[in-house]
Amino acid sequence: MIIVEEVQHEAQRKEFLEFPARLYQHDKNYIKPLDKDIEEIFNPEKNKFFKTGECKRFLFKNKQNQTVGKIAIFVNKYYKQNQPTGGIGFFDCINDKETANFIFDYCKNWLQERGMEAMDGPINFGERDKFWGLLIDGFIEPLYGMNYNFPYYKELFENYGFNIYFEQLCFSRPIFAEVSRVFTVMHAKHSKNSAISAKPLKKNNLEKFAKDFTEIYNKAWSTHGEGKQLTEAKVLKMFKTMKPIINEHISWFVYENEKPVAMWMNIPDLNQWFKYLNGKFGWIEKLKFLWVKKFKKNEKMVGLVFGVVPEWQRKGIEGYMIWEGTQHLRKHTDFKTTELQWIGDFNPKMIKIAENLDTTVTRKLATYRYLFDQNKEFERHPEL
Repeated sequence: MIIVEEVQHEAQRKEFLEFPARLYQHDKNYIKPLDKDIEEIFNPEKNKFFKTGECKRFLFKNKQNQTVGKIAIFVNKYYKQNQPTGGIGFFDCINDKETANFIFDYCKNWLQERGMEAMDGPINFGERDKFWGLLIDGFIEPLYGMNYNFPYYKELFENYGFNIYFEQLCFSRPIFAEVSRVFTVMHAKHSKNSAISAKPLKKNNLEKFAKDFTEIYNKAWSTHGEGKQLTEAKVLKMFKTMKPIINEHISWFVYENEKPVAMWMNIPDLNQWFKYLNGKFGWIEKLKFLWVKKFKKNEKMVGLVFGVVPEWQRKGIEGYMIWEGTQHLRKHTDFKTTELQWIGDFNPKMIKIAENLDTTVTRKLATYRYLFDQNKEFERHPEL
């Protein structure tokens, strides 16, 4: 017998946060997400998706009142799919197929009552940049905001009947690995052009770099599927939020006669510091964070955005930018590895760009889909 509890009061919220920590207590690669990051997702005052959707959290307990699983279930009318599709996320479960099947059945029924015909998971009740996908290969320490799970979760999902809707590929490379000759050749070529210059992002001039970022991003991504136009105000707000963790040596912009034409945005992997905080971020932890940040070397940086305006694409300007930035950060930082945020397998253009950066796939996640009508033909995410 399994008892279902909706997360409503403080003790249940605490259990939703602490159950994974107990489950993974012997897994050296597990890093507990910050409690505040999880709680903000389920706070209608913090998460704009509550304006257009519904989200509930549940705990699943055995007859001894021990938690054996948890999950969040949600619907969002702006999650446009071929059929009305709900989402499930923040799934954790003991290694037991019957328990997992009970949880998935509960999700299916909850979503069917709200008119859904399929469910995707594990995904976030929010943007795709955090807590999206099930880890299926590369069981190493997760990046900040990235899901981590036991290998047996894949079997639990697929045993129930979930199919992979798309794979999420993470590309990585050692900072001191040999750089492609193409990059160095292109660097030598563009270095001779006095109109071309490369500059690192500076904290004391965020307004300028926010403006340059917006211009490059909107031009570079306007022709990509699912590309979103950004406003300068939104980018500046994002930059100001990131200011405490910006490393001025690892984000680069390229200019032609001071006009922005390319960018390569990176930040330190915050999990390399947050892993010492056990998910907490009160004033004591904030002081500890500042101490850790000052005295503990962070050896991994994360690639957030890479973009070249259309008129400079296929001209090797990225080689100039990457070699310019790499030479600099090798001298001025402790980073040994860079890893790109995931790229969907439905986006061959971005995968090609990642491969051209001399990277290799170091981990894979998967977004799964379950069709409630099992006679309906399953289709993977369309290619962009």
